Amino acid sequence: MSASTQQLAEELQIFGLDCEDVLIEKLAELCILYRQNEEQVVSELVAFCTSTGKVCLTSETLRTFEHEILSKRLSKTWPSAAKDSGHAGSRDIISIQELIEVEEEEETLLNSYTTPSKGSQKRAITTPETPVTKRSVSARSPHQLLSPSSFSPSATPSQKYNSRNNRGEVVTTFGSAQGVTWSGRGGAGRVSLKVVGCPEPLTRSYKSMFQKLTDIREVLTWKIEELGSELKEHYKIEAFTPLLVPAQEPVALLGQIGCDSNGKLNSKSVIIEGDREHSSGAQVPVDLSELREYSLFPGQVVVVEGINTTGRKLVATKLYEGVPLPFYQPTEEDGGFEQTMVLVACGPYTTSDSITYDPLLDLISIINHDQPDVCILFGPFLDAKHEQVESCLLTSPFEDVFKQCLRTVIEGTRSSGSHLVFVPSLRDVHHEPVYPQPPFTYPDLSREDKKRVQLVSEPCSLSINGVIFGLTSTDLLFHMGAEEICSSSGTSDRFSRILKHILMQRSYYPLYPPQEDMSIDYENFYAYAQLPFTPDVLITPSELKYFVKDVLGCVCVNPGRLTKGQVGGTFGRLYLKRPPGDGEERRSPCVAAQVVRI
Repeated sequence: MSASTQQLAEELQIFGLDCEDVLIEKLAELCILYRQNEEQVVSELVAFCTSTGKVCLTSETLRTFEHEILSKRLSKTWPSAAKDSGHAGSRDIISIQELIEVEEEEETLLNSYTTPSKGSQKRAITTPETPVTKRSVSARSPHQLLSPSSFSPSATPSQKYNSRNNRGEVVTTFGSAQGVTWSGRGGAGRVSLKVVGCPEPLTRSYKSMFQKLTDIREVLTWKIEELGSELKEHYKIEAFTPLLVPAQEPVALLGQIGCDSNGKLNSKSVIIEGDREHSSGAQVPVDLSELREYSLFPGQVVVVEGINTTGRKLVATKLYEGVPLPFYQPTEEDGGFEQTMVLVACGPYTTSDSITYDPLLDLISIINHDQPDVCILFGPFLDAKHEQVESCLLTSPFEDVFKQCLRTVIEGTRSSGSHLVFVPSLRDVHHEPVYPQPPFTYPDLSREDKKRVQLVSEPCSLSINGVIFGLTSTDLLFHMGAEEICSSSGTSDRFSRILKHILMQRSYYPLYPPQEDMSIDYENFYAYAQLPFTPDVLITPSELKYFVKDVLGCVCVNPGRLTKGQVGGTFGRLYLKRPPGDGEERRSPCVAAQVVRI
């Protein structure tokens, strides 16, 4: 960085300050030394002179200015720098190594334009047995790629995480996991990844916070009418009756479940809000005393059969909850019936008391060892709820920290050849906090990495060799579990009920109104957050306990989070083998699944 003495003199004249040439040269040295431009240094100097009452510039004034202003700013900007250093902050060993590699690449490029006799003697002699490749950076370990000290002043490892003694423990199993080696072929196998949209997937950012209440009402009305027509056809219902019309005999009413107040839904506060075509959006309370079994949540589209003698209260006698979509039928483009190993993990990727990303580095080691065909990694990668993020202790922009994490995963797993799928989270502090959430942007991908890295939206339907994965990083189990009410004559599994609702309501987020921290753009929600098919595998990470369940033929997996506070968490792995389509009875392509401690 250079500084112009002429520009410094002009900046000083703006404030009416005359200065000797010797002092201007000294000021130029300070610009270079502390990485400031001419305008910044003069502005700081004028402010300093005004506050201290100094009317003329002397060498003593510049020394005091350097000591009290510039050096203190330096120590704040580069906390790892030595106190007595006169340079603009010390670089860590990784940055130095990167500079050396860049210089070597530039020197190699220059030498390629010279004759061998005039070339640099430092140029390495290469043979076909020892070729020079541009991927030499990938040979470094992930610990070298990720340098937490460069963006955090307190990057001390978590003692509780490092002292764990249950790493690698299998906590739950699904299917025939016995005899499975749990190792894939990395980049050696044929993997076909394709994002499935309804009608098309979300691929870019969009303008949010511009929706009108009438637009939200339209989306909710469309949802009621679409599911209502499916329910009518499936259950052979002759016609729907308006909500406010009195009826002495059982009638079928179409609508959406709601609460009669701003409080939590309970059996006494249930209302049904009718559709626009039959009921013009009218509402009536629902008496559930005659129903032996039910499971309801706000926003659920149902058909209720019952008696409405006065038109002011419906006594429900039967409930039709929903109809799941058909499964996807694979085509020849989806590849063959090869076995595929899929690893799934969900952030945070660092413990709450540290920013060292040790769990992420351990996960990269597992990927390199097991070489799964596909790795699906859910956010948050830099958690908005992390202590150091909330306290604003990071010294680098959030975007830079995220890019360093992404670069570490991509370059750290090159040797495995695994395909990487990155799913954002509303808790990613650097990303757009709107649902549906557009994919991450990472323009630094090399041509080689673009073949194996897929950046998808939240939520997303992904086809892996013809096996449909439903992916969502939103804690839907927690959100719906807090609002659902149920009555059952026998033992009922809460997780299975919620997952069944998701499949039957054909939506990645059927809850309405949503939880307070959810910001939903309903026009894009209708276009990008609906299920195009019933997925073969549904991945729903949650703070709640991990599980693997078969619900309506869909294998639903909660792999947990990679960290739980200050301790290690869990991740999931699945074995897929798509059965041939000649059989009449459908078989799940998920042969086996496990949830494992990191």
